[in-house]
Amino acid sequence: MKKLTILFTAICITLGATFAQEKKSEDVKTGWGFGVLPAVSFDTDLGFQYGGLVNFFDYGDGSAFPGYEHSIYIEASRYTKGSGIYRFYYDSEYLIPGIQITTDLSYLPDEAYDFYGFNGYESVFNSQWIDDSQADDIYRSRMFYKMKNNIFRFKTDVQIPLIGKSFRAIAGFNLLNFNIDKVDVDKLNKGKDENLLPSHEQVPGLYQMYEEWGLISEKEADGGFVPLLKAGVVYDTRDNQPNPMKGVWTEAFILGAPSFLGAESSFLKLNLTHRQYFTILKNDLSFAYRLGYQGTISGHTPFYYQPQIATSVMKGARSEGLGGGRTMRGIRRNRVVGDGFAYGNAELRWKAVHFNFINQKWYLGINGFVDAGQVVQKLDVESVLRENGVIPPLESSVIWDQDVKNYFNFQEAEKLHVSYGLGLRISMNQNFIIAIDYGQAVDPQDGDSGIYIGLNYLF
Repeated sequence: MKKLTILFTAICITLGATFAQEKKSEDVKTGWGFGVLPAVSFDTDLGFQYGGLVNFFDYGDGSAFPGYEHSIYIEASRYTKGSGIYRFYYDSEYLIPGIQITTDLSYLPDEAYDFYGFNGYESVFNSQWIDDSQADDIYRSRMFYKMKNNIFRFKTDVQIPLIGKSFRAIAGFNLLNFNIDKVDVDKLNKGKDENLLPSHEQVPGLYQMYEEWGLISEKEADGGFVPLLKAGVVYDTRDNQPNPMKGVWTEAFILGAPSFLGAESSFLKLNLTHRQYFTILKNDLSFAYRLGYQGTISGHTPFYYQPQIATSVMKGARSEGLGGGRTMRGIRRNRVVGDGFAYGNAELRWKAVHFNFINQKWYLGINGFVDAGQVVQKLDVESVLRENGVIPPLESSVIWDQDVKNYFNFQEAEKLHVSYGLGLRISMNQNFIIAIDYGQAVDPQDGDSGIYIGLNYLF
């Protein structure tokens, strides 16, 4: 997709000089402060983006600094043709002393949500089909691997100490509603005289073809309601939550969508995530890694929920993949989707420059990273295609239709998807952290590269 992105980043506007008072040491912050990150961009298909975000921090009397007592995050941005992010997020261990409460309320309309099929490398990705510089007999549509996906999400998690402060029980209640449809090509073409997208009658997208082949059922095709209950344990010894220099952060929980709460399809999943942090040079250089697994224990997970990755604390507006800015940077978002998957990230984090500016404490950080993951619990795509007559039965001598071979490669076993890259971090008071990452995919089947701009370290 031809895309011009002009991200205007106002590094931070802070009320620190007015509301955040110094306490004995200039290194300790008290009271309220905030950071702002506005964004302006333009996308050929989605239009102009405008809006931004603000993150308020209450440091109280400073005794917990660089920790905070309350964090309130508000984000509102939209593209002129409908996509956007509208989010409120709250995090505190002081609302009810000793109990961590996180609440997220979001509406995430997306007119061009990524859909590349199931089971990673078993689904073929053809970059030429979405490249409108190719000849007409090769190019299909910039929206071929897209669908419309509007998500409403309400999420509340509580963590209650079991043994000391480090070992805690976690419980959560999530409500998600997915509104799925094919891309509204007429809407995206409105106001354009050139680079028009072809109609779905001319070029159906992959989402429509999966419907036609029976890989997406009629019941699930337009989305649905997913109520979730969560229960598990967390072990957390981090010395600083935004960018730890030492400690571990491990969690294990069961996530279920019960039919008695109105789930369209009930299922049960297991999520395991381990993160560990090592100091190499005191205060300035650390190594961090994350290992994760999410798999289905029982039931049937609707296709629209499969990319969602459950977590106790959200680091951004979206938590989905595998692929994209929250899991495997440089690999296309949702490139690796299955009934169960495993992934890992390794980062070398260097706080290269420390300085004071507008009465705040800052540092510039540089990251080198490697990301990887793969499907370990596949969806049975091949059997469904045979049952529905899309490909011949195993005992048949009929040769596959050549066009179908353009979409599936069952001879190519799923294997590790890998990316690598560099990142920049701009941190104010060790809590408000602007993140810029550039990732490169190793295998062209996963895409080429990506730039991601947002907040916080990945984990």
